Amino acid sequence: MKLSRREASALIGAALAPPSAASAVPDICQLSAIEMAARIRAKHLSAREAVSAHLRQIDRVNPKVNAIVTLVAADALEHARRADEDQAHRASLGPLHGLPIAHKDLQPTKGIRTTFGSRIYKDFVPQEDSLLVERIAKAGAITLGKTNTPEFGAGSQTFNEVFGATHNPYDLSKTCGGSSGGAAVSLACCMLPIADGSDMGGSLRNPANFCNVVGLRPSPGRVPSWPGGMGWFTLSVEGPMARSVADLAFFLSAIAGPDARSPIALSDPGSRFAGSLERSFKGVRVAWWKDLGGLPVDRRVRTIVDSQRRVFESLGCIVEEAEPDFTGADETFKTLRAWNFALGKGPDVKQHRELVKDTVIQEVERGEKLTAMDIGHAELKRTELYQRVRRFMERYEFFVLPVNQVPPFDVRQPYVTEIEGVKMQTYIDWMKSCYYISTVGNPALSVPCGFTPQGLPVGIQIVGRHRDDWGVLQMGHAFEQACGLERRLAPAAR
Repeated sequence: MKLSRREASALIGAALAPPSAASAVPDICQLSAIEMAARIRAKHLSAREAVSAHLRQIDRVNPKVNAIVTLVAADALEHARRADEDQAHRASLGPLHGLPIAHKDLQPTKGIRTTFGSRIYKDFVPQEDSLLVERIAKAGAITLGKTNTPEFGAGSQTFNEVFGATHNPYDLSKTCGGSSGGAAVSLACCMLPIADGSDMGGSLRNPANFCNVVGLRPSPGRVPSWPGGMGWFTLSVEGPMARSVADLAFFLSAIAGPDARSPIALSDPGSRFAGSLERSFKGVRVAWWKDLGGLPVDRRVRTIVDSQRRVFESLGCIVEEAEPDFTGADETFKTLRAWNFALGKGPDVKQHRELVKDTVIQEVERGEKLTAMDIGHAELKRTELYQRVRRFMERYEFFVLPVNQVPPFDVRQPYVTEIEGVKMQTYIDWMKSCYYISTVGNPALSVPCGFTPQGLPVGIQIVGRHRDDWGVLQMGHAFEQACGLERRLAPAAR
């Protein structure tokens, strides 16, 4: 039964009523995703209560941070009501049953505005869900709306001409990173328990790093993607974000697994990620970064990341300073990225150039100038790089390095132009510590590891062997537990 407009308004009004708890943050919103799902399954918490609590938190906090840009509160409450009714009659429930979620505004959502952060698509409403959104819904999660992203996901600073900038919840004057910036902020502010994102050059890892949450760039094909014009393209992946590694693995178990619509989908079932993350790491070899071939790294980031070496050693790991040879990674990534932009966004630039930001136009124009030999050369270099990293990882099970080369910067600054006195040549040069890893396709996890003296989050990046997403999650979980980092509630969420 569909709610009338009056009934929907009454439900929203009740949902947005101030919480009775002394804390402004509803206790429900501070639960882990695993605990929240367990309570709903045990009928100690209803889906309506979970959704209502998160809608209250969004109503209170989102105006400060601008992370959720399209909200479908009435629909979410109606779906929550149905979920509670279904639970009484259904023998089996999806793993995400009753959990609130919002989708990155690059994901097509049937009947819900999807702008891609672009003025061209500011009123676009898709007729079907993406594969990821479809899979999350089948797992029982309830969509609250969409999270902010930079225009077409380009760049790791979340702002666009449709919705404006998303602010870092630890310092509203700073960026949250991107391109899954709205997702990371929503998690950090307890507006969502889980969130989806995507990553080409670091877009799941960078915002997680800047917002003190966890983001996994899974192996290509681990989380199948559809629709898309380049089904065989492996630089860009979709994946999970959460407030802990355990919650992230739980979410991944619901979205991973094969699908015939994606030609690169891996055959492993998602259920493999639902098991215990506990593991002994005694004697496991870990390669500790040195300088990534001479990349400049902000001294605050270097100090915080390097201080975590003792944590891996405390786990029994054999930690040695070593890193792969990333020769050719920069040229390869930029060439394949530009090629992808030219194919995917070229028509939009051609028809609506005045509505597209400069950096996207530059990517498209560079891509259109590429020759067949340029692209072929990039693929050859990429293969050589993969083989070097593969041989390196035969000795080391994990490679640890910074996520970002800088801490969060001014939200009014489109991108980083200088690090430790070294000028950046392009708008993405400050992201090399992430996109070098994207180029070889190994799974990589961003886990919180500390704060700058100014209170800004810094994360650590754990890279695993080819397709060893499970090992990366196990190591990330062990690090998280051993690190003992204080889980500071983001000031904007309080």
